[in-house]
Parts: sequence; C-alpha cells; structure tokens
Amino acid sequence: MSAQAPSAVILIRATRFVPNPATAADNAFQADAPAGQTEEATSAGALAEMDALAEALRAVGVRVHVFDDDDHTRPDSVFPNNWLSTHAGGTVAVYPMYASNRRHERRSDVLEMLKSEYRVQAIVDYSGLEPDGIFLEGTGAMVLDHVSRVAYAARSYRADVAVLERFCTDFNYEPMAFDAVDSDGVPVYHTNVIACVGTHVALFALDMIPDEHRRQQVRERLAVTGRTIVELTEEQIREFAGNAVELCGRTPDGKRRYVMAMSARAKRSLRPDQVAAIEESCEIVAVDIPTIELAGGSVRCMIAGVHLDHRRPLAEAELTEAVAAINEDNPVTPDGRFVDGNA
Repeated sequence: MSAQAPSAVILIRATRFVPNPATAADNAFQADAPAGQTEEATSAGALAEMDALAEALRAVGVRVHVFDDDDHTRPDSVFPNNWLSTHAGGTVAVYPMYASNRRHERRSDVLEMLKSEYRVQAIVDYSGLEPDGIFLEGTGAMVLDHVSRVAYAARSYRADVAVLERFCTDFNYEPMAFDAVDSDGVPVYHTNVIACVGTHVALFALDMIPDEHRRQQVRERLAVTGRTIVELTEEQIREFAGNAVELCGRTPDGKRRYVMAMSARAKRSLRPDQVAAIEESCEIVAVDIPTIELAGGSVRCMIAGVHLDHRRPLAEAELTEAVAAINEDNPVTPDGRFVDGNA
C-alpha cells in the first residue's frame, strides 16, 4: 500500500441525496437542481452516479466499502471524508462539522467495520469541539501529504487553525495554513476543491492564494518533495479539477496501479499538457457525476480513503484429535467420569 494513495475506500450510498440548503451560504460551488426536477429524480440520479463511481474504482482494483443511507435528514452524507480520516499506524480521526444537520452523518457502523477489517489502534474524536463553534471538516478542510507529513489548509469557518494545529500535533503533521479566495474575494470553503496531493504529482490552484509570499511558500513546500506541480486556474477549479484523489489499485495480475479519481467534468477542463503530466505517474479514472456536483463537492469529497493495514481473516486451524476431545460436548475424564460444566 502506498503511503499517499490508499488501496481501499469508503463510499456512502445516499438514497435521499439533495443539495444541502444548510451549506449553501458559504459553498460557492453549490447549485440548485434543474427547475422542475423532483427531489426523487435528483436522488435517483445521484444514486446511479455513486454506483458508477464504486464500479469504476472496483474495475481498477481498489477495494470499495459501500454503506447505504436512507435517512432524508442527511442530504450530504455522500461526502464521508468530512467526518472521517484514517492514518497509517492504526489511527482514525473523527471531526467536528460546521453544518448542524451534517453532524449525525458520523456512523458507528463505519467505525466498527474499520475495527473489524483493519488494524485500528485508536480513534481520536474531535467532534466534542462543536458546541464551542470550532470546526475542522476532515480531508475536506485539509489536504494531507502523508509522505512529507504536511497538512495544507485554507482558513475558513470549516477549518479552524487552532484545531488544525491540534490535529497536526496529535498526528505528527506540519500545519500549512493560508487564505484562499476566488476572483470575487469569496473564501474557499474547503481546501480539497483547490488542491490534490498525489505520490508524484500535485494539482493546486496556487493563484487563488492572494498573499504572494505565502503562495510562494506553498509552491516551494510542494516542489521540495520532488512532485510535479500542475497549476490549476480558477475556471478549472469551478469545474472541480482540484477535487481529485490518488488511489492505489491493482492490475488483474496483482501489480500496483496508481489512479487519479476525478469527475468527467473535471477531466474535460484539463489541458492536454496537464493530463499528460498527471498520467506520467497515474492513470485518470473519470466518472460523470453532475447530480452530486450540485452539492458543491465532487469525487474527492465522496471518498474516505482507508490508510490502515488490512486485517486478514485467520485461517481455520485443523483440529487435532486431542483438541477435538477438549471440545467435545460431553467430555469425560480419563477415569471415565462425566464432567458437568454446571457443577
């Protein structure tokens, strides 16, 4: 498994998806469903798109865990990366969410699956900070370089710097916070819409960092890792070109294959030279998800990567004659006396 690119992911199959009215105020990427389209039609379209993404990832050898969600009060549950992240060494983080109607997206069954199928040593839960009005929405608010241990974060209501620094202390990352705005001066709501860090390539809208000195610091921090930097424009960001994620799949014969998962809309916005730069180190897997993108997030937001060691099931041991005797329903001692388990 690559340190940067997880080989397994979690997807939430939200059967009652609609763009979340509670998040529209600060999400400039969010849009309304087409006029006259019913909520049922919107939900059905999103469900088909989620299933298509799951199938595309499985086709390139990524392990996909899918959880159904029929709760109509969780319109954004299709974006689990905002409340959950996993980390090599066996640690899971759970995050405080800005929108109150997103806080019950956190699911114990997802955490139980991780504990049963992967090696989980600890769960660090920051959600208790919500009553204090302090938020850090997971790998939406942060773009993590797992190799060089850097957490890139655009400051916003959803990315509080104090919690960022606390996370970085707990998980041994270097915090790199900055302001990022669009051409109208509107702050970027989530860092992962403007940036993606892969193993050998990084996609980043550096020009959306208005402070020239800070912009250069971020550029240099990315460059020192030896990654190819693909600089994205604001127009490409509006097409979700930055909302991508690198994953580690497998070829049919079991060899690693690095893939960059993004939406078809995002790929269409890339120039040929940008596509070529990405494909030097990984193949692009693009899926059309126009309905889900109405909610202001794209493929990266839909994927919670699993950076944990898989817990392989123990092979059933053959019972020897002696062990079988111990497990008899009616055990008898050597002198012929029955052993009553209730005695």
